[in-house]
Amino acid sequence: MGTLAEDALVLPGAEGEPEQRRKLRETFLRRHAEAVYEALTDGYREEIRVEELVFAAAERFPGLVPTRAQIEAERQLKQSEKAGHELDQGNLLAHLLARPRPGTHLAHVMLRPRREAIERLDEFRASGRADLGSARVERIGRIGQVELANPRFLNAEDDSASAALEIGVDLVLLDPACEVGVLRGAVVDNPRHAGRRVFNAGINLTHLYHGRISLVNFMIAREMGLLGKIQRGLWLSDDWESGLEDTAEKPWIAAVESFAIGGGCQLLLVMDRVIAEEGAYFSLPARKEGIVPGNANQRLARFLGERVARQAILFERAFPVADQAAAGLCDRVVEGRAIDAAIAEDAAQLTSSGLVAAAANRKLLRLGQEPIDQFRRYMAVYAREQARCLYAPALIENLERNWQAADRTL
Repeated sequence: MGTLAEDALVLPGAEGEPEQRRKLRETFLRRHAEAVYEALTDGYREEIRVEELVFAAAERFPGLVPTRAQIEAERQLKQSEKAGHELDQGNLLAHLLARPRPGTHLAHVMLRPRREAIERLDEFRASGRADLGSARVERIGRIGQVELANPRFLNAEDDSASAALEIGVDLVLLDPACEVGVLRGAVVDNPRHAGRRVFNAGINLTHLYHGRISLVNFMIAREMGLLGKIQRGLWLSDDWESGLEDTAEKPWIAAVESFAIGGGCQLLLVMDRVIAEEGAYFSLPARKEGIVPGNANQRLARFLGERVARQAILFERAFPVADQAAAGLCDRVVEGRAIDAAIAEDAAQLTSSGLVAAAANRKLLRLGQEPIDQFRRYMAVYAREQARCLYAPALIENLERNWQAADRTL
C-alpha cells in the first residue's frame, strides 16, 4: 500500500479492459477516499458542489474519473450508445459519501445557496418575481411560490428544470419576506390537460432515453440540493461537524393539481403539507423506468409502511386521492378552484405561532426520522446503484416498451 501520491501514479489510463480499470480505481478509493476529498477541498476549506467536484477529481487525479470533455462528448449520444463513464463518477461519490467526514461536509456544501440565486436575490426582493426559465418564483404576501414550468413535457424534470427549481427554492429561503414556500406546477398546453396546472410528471423519460439526463447534475444534485434544501433549509453557518443541523429553514407546502408522478411524488415526501385537488393521483413507477426513485425507498416506507411502499415502487401501485392509502401522502383534498384559498389557509396555520417555532418543530421532527448522517449513508449507496441502473440494458428496454421512447423526439 503506497501513499496517495504514489498510488495516484498508477491509476489506469485509456488502455486495458474497462472492468480491470474499474477494479484499480475501486482499490485506490478504498485506500484513499478521505485523502482525495481533503486534497480536492484544500483540507475542507473549499466548498465544491458535486457537479464540479467530479471534474476537479479528474484534473487532480487523472484516470480516476472521466474528464469534462469525455462527459460532454457522451452527452451527444443516446443512453444506449454511451460507454458508461458516469459509473466511475457514481463510484467516486459513493466512496466520498460513505466516509463520515467528507460525506458530511459534502452534504452541507450541497445545502449552500447556489451562486445564481445570490446573484438574483436583490432583484427578487425588490420585484417579488423571478423568471428562471423552467421555473418561476413569485412572492404572494408572505408566501414564496415556486412553479415548475416545462409545459411541453407536462412539467417533467430534466437537468435544467431541476437546477431552476433549486434556484427558486434558494430565493424563497433567502428572502426574509417569504415565510412559507409553496411548490406547484404551471399551466400546460398539452391537448389532454390544456389550460390546467400539472404538478410534476417526474423525470423526463424522453431526455433519459436520448442521453440528456446526467447522473451527477440531475440524479445526485437533485437529491442533495433541491430536495435537500426543501427538507433541511440552507446551510448558512460554518458548523458542519457538531451534528446540530444549524440550517435556516422554512415550512413548505405542495399544491398537487392533476398528478404527482415519480420525482413529483418524491417531492411530496419532504413537504410539511400536501394539498391536492379532487381527482389527482400520486405514483412512483420506478420499475417501469428501470431506475431508483431517489430517497423514496426509505421515505415512502415511513409514510405508508414498507409493504405498501414495495407495492408502489416494485408493482406500480398508484394512489388516487380517494384511495385510503393516499392519506399518507396528502393532508387535504379540495376542489380545484379552492386550491389557492387552501394554500393561504394552511400557510397561515403553519406560521401562526411564528416562523421560529415552525422551523424548530420541523427540524426536530426530521431529526428523529432522517438525520443528516442517515441521509449521507443512503446517498452513498444510491450514487453507485443509480449509476448501475442508468447503464443496465434493461433501462433502454423498459423505456422502449413502456414509454415508446424510440418514437419520441427531443
